[in-house]
Amino acid sequence: MVADSDEALMVRAGRGDRAACERLVERHLTRTVTFAYRMLGNRSDAEDTAQEVFLRVWAAAPRWRLGDAQFRTWLHRVTMNACLDRIAKRRETTSDGLLDLADPAADPSAPLHDHDVARHVDAALAKLPETQRVAVTLCHYQGLRNIEAAEVMSVSVEALESLLARARRALRAHLRAIAPALLGNE
Repeated sequence: MVADSDEALMVRAGRGDRAACERLVERHLTRTVTFAYRMLGNRSDAEDTAQEVFLRVWAAAPRWRLGDAQFRTWLHRVTMNACLDRIAKRRETTSDGLLDLADPAADPSAPLHDHDVARHVDAALAKLPETQRVAVTLCHYQGLRNIEAAEVMSVSVEALESLLARARRALRAHLRAIAPALLGNE
């Protein structure tokens, strides 16, 4: 239904249609919170960021022009920028930059449950430089194609692929110690 596309809903929201904006929130809230969580590593910050993002959506709606951008790509860019703003504020208030996540592995050779695996991966992801973390999050967790993720990040596809390659190498290095447990090869 073209009238119910994200882009059409933005046009309607721009005319003051709150129901159209609410529909956009319903469609994209979970993915926005998930993306922000992967970037920030904190559920509360992710939820606050998502709320800020949708306030920005409402504020930008009157200026939205059908055909200028794909809503989903634009929303990811707004979310990425909001996360980077929050990270920058953290840096300003902490002397050590990003807060280090504690290593959740007391014994790397112990079998891990799915939740433990996710915690290890999240901790390794948090150690990546911001641009690599954004690239991995957009492509692997948000399901964007490389060309879409490159557009969100305002980089070339080649630069995005380079970021992904470096991120994968870094994640492998971070997870190497617990790889046997992750793979079930105790």
